[in-house]
Amino acid sequence: MGLFKLLTLPVSLPLGGIEWLARRVDQAVDAQWNDPKRIEAALIALERRLEAGEIDEDAFEAAEADLLRELREMRARLAPPPP
Repeated sequence: MGLFKLLTLPVSLPLGGIEWLARRVDQAVDAQWNDPKRIEAALIALERRLEAGEIDEDAFEAAEADLLRELREMRARLAPPPP
């Protein structure tokens, strides 16, 4: 058994590193995706587009409703469960 581990060591080290890296990337993406600041920044950018005349009031309200719904869902997902 010890010889088998020794022979597979060069293969297992890179795979463990790749797995570690994949977990780190997944954690970073999850942290960014579940950050309310992302949606708050999108709401600010949306308001600026409205003020600049790039979108009309109807488009603003539709996009704002989607972002606010996403924010509510995110907060519900991240809220600690009731005791």
